[in-house]
Amino acid sequence: MTKSRKIIIAAISLIVVILIAGGAWLQVSGASKNETLVFGVAPGPYGDMIRKAIQPELEKKGYKVEIKEFTDYVQPDLALGNKEITANLFQHERYLKKFSADHSLDLSSITNVPTAALGVYSKTLTAGSLEELKSKLKAGDIVSVPNDPTNQARALQVLVKSGLITIKNEIDPTKASEKDIDQNPYGLVFQPVEAAQLPRSLDSVTLSAINGNYAIAAGIPLGSAVIKEELSEDLKNVIAIRTEDKDKDFAKDIVEVVNSEAFKNEIENDQHEFKDFQRPQWYSEKWNIANK
Repeated sequence: MTKSRKIIIAAISLIVVILIAGGAWLQVSGASKNETLVFGVAPGPYGDMIRKAIQPELEKKGYKVEIKEFTDYVQPDLALGNKEITANLFQHERYLKKFSADHSLDLSSITNVPTAALGVYSKTLTAGSLEELKSKLKAGDIVSVPNDPTNQARALQVLVKSGLITIKNEIDPTKASEKDIDQNPYGLVFQPVEAAQLPRSLDSVTLSAINGNYAIAAGIPLGSAVIKEELSEDLKNVIAIRTEDKDKDFAKDIVEVVNSEAFKNEIENDQHEFKDFQRPQWYSEKWNIANK
């Protein structure tokens, strides 16, 4: 065998080894790109947010995306903890932390997203201002609020800031319940209701504090709220995953998609309901878009 022939054979062998090794590396490092990502959502707009603003970009990265809708605020986190789904988008950071602690779940948020705020709605009262609303309230008027502790405290804080009630000084506002109401000058009666049923309660109450996703699911325009919540960062909805998955490629890819211009364009599309959502601080700063 000539020297040049040996060199050619050696070179070919080296190329084959590199290709095999490279293929194996791609198979390992790119395995997540062939994954099916299952997102859990509750009724409302966040399934649409995934479908319109997140799923297309993840599919471009090679993922298959499925959306599983749950009927309440309990099952999405339990399903995530049980590895029935990959991630969920339905809850804010405050709820995630409390629910995870209460149920011994090791879950973490990876990013927050534009969020539909809680609003106080009425079928019987119309008011152009908070003062006009107060003038129409009477003792015995019923106010339905979420029955889960985190969102009930949140609803009560909206009413506190509106001057309708006060909470006892010794109570942590983020943990307050209707039993912790101190002053109730309008004589309102509070009725805890499962969050998904709050829109239906409007037929039998004067006011109802309804989470934005459930208002949208029931066809209630966010702009029709007689009192609107201003969301703090820990009340903006998050994409949650199992903590053990935080360093996996799919988690990083989800964050990359949410930070993308494609995501922003869908959120700001006037044809979508997302344009009225309250934007996270990072989003407003990144895209120089203020909340309306």
